[in-house]
Amino acid sequence: MAKLAFLGLGVMGGPMAGHLQKAGHDVTVYNRTISKAEDWAKTTGGAMAATPREAATAADFVMACVGNDDDLRSVCLGPDGAFAGMGSGSVFVDHTTVSAAVTRELYAAANEKQVSFVDAPISGGQAGAENAALSIMCGGDEGAYERALPIMEVYSKICRRIGESGAGQMTKMCNQIAIAGLVQGLSEALHFADKAGLDGRAVVEVISQGAAGSWQMNNRYETMLDDHFDHGFATDWMRKDLGICLSTADETGASLPVTALVDQFYKDVQKMGGGRWDTSSLFKRLQAL
Repeated sequence: MAKLAFLGLGVMGGPMAGHLQKAGHDVTVYNRTISKAEDWAKTTGGAMAATPREAATAADFVMACVGNDDDLRSVCLGPDGAFAGMGSGSVFVDHTTVSAAVTRELYAAANEKQVSFVDAPISGGQAGAENAALSIMCGGDEGAYERALPIMEVYSKICRRIGESGAGQMTKMCNQIAIAGLVQGLSEALHFADKAGLDGRAVVEVISQGAAGSWQMNNRYETMLDDHFDHGFATDWMRKDLGICLSTADETGASLPVTALVDQFYKDVQKMGGGRWDTSSLFKRLQAL
């Protein structure tokens, strides 16, 4: 079993770190809100540290799942950052959804310390983290990925290296682009059914078995119709991710007209006070029009 550090104990990171501890690894956690780390350690029997550097010292692998580019830099760099505590040959695995630019920046900084850096953003939401059924898309050196793979397999249903550093983050952008269009399409279908006087549940029962079927439809239509929007990934985080997608599209020359439009719809949801509502709240926006 490996000596591990896990940085960030949000709705995703907490369960992921728990799975590693249950699998028999020696896990030390760090969280910006110390009380969360204390609660995690008491619940799981694992250890906690006061700084990322302390957590990462002597660790074979350091996993991170934090908020954004700046959060990731803060746990990696500086005198209290994880890189300062990591030894030569260790591997840093970043599960945060961030820009490919900061990924490449930290990949280079890690290499200067003879530390490997794998970008490994995740998809599957809170339920995927809790059920150890995440999809993980990776970028970085093949050797580092192969070493980290048995660790990531503890909480994933699929884990694949897509390419060099940054490729994992680029793939996560594809994921978020696809989700944005799917959720808007599902929201419009349910909204149309309501305005047409149809039973939305009956409609979905039929159309979900054909070409319109999707994970979003199967897992979110009932909660959408029940006006429940507290199921995992928040609108605020989706807007952060879509902002990364749109910024990167400007750099690469990609055209994302639907993504740009849906991003504005999520902005409307935020104005409604729904920043913490999950991404299916696009339906609530339509119902409020």
